[in-house]
Amino acid sequence: MRPIIIKGKLVSLGVLTREDLRRLWMWYNDRSVRSYLSFPGEIYFYEDELEWYEALRREKKREKVFAILERSSEGLVGVVGLHGIDHENGRAEVGYFLSPEYWGRGYATEAVALALRYAFEWLNLRKVYAHVFETNLASMRVLEKNGFKLAGRWRKHQYVPGEGFVDVLMYERFRGGV
Repeated sequence: MRPIIIKGKLVSLGVLTREDLRRLWMWYNDRSVRSYLSFPGEIYFYEDELEWYEALRREKKREKVFAILERSSEGLVGVVGLHGIDHENGRAEVGYFLSPEYWGRGYATEAVALALRYAFEWLNLRKVYAHVFETNLASMRVLEKNGFKLAGRWRKHQYVPGEGFVDVLMYERFRGGV
């Protein structure tokens, strides 16, 4: 049993535990997941996950990462985080990923909606932003369904294995949808 922070219809956001790390490590090294995350060519060791987890614990004022839990089973399906939380300027970056077996079920869309609720209601942020590679159409849909608007583009900015250099799209969402 773990503390649940926010419940949705399909998923809940819960406290990430050390026991989750082995599964996250496996998913994080899955090339289908990795290709659309920062540093797609990187390989991560389990010890890297342990260090990341400890850094999250130390930096909890600036980093909030939640376990995405399937409501029906309470099983871990992915993570969603608010990164680089800047309380002075009222902003943070959202990032997320799911295990491929849970893609296409609406889980990421609801997890991002719940993270936005946490950002705006609990952290009193005014803006959440995200970067997405132009070839990651599913992630673009997740953001757009959550009211994010395209704010800019870095042309041919990121190398994605098998796709070459792609544009990085910058999305933003303000509290109240402004």
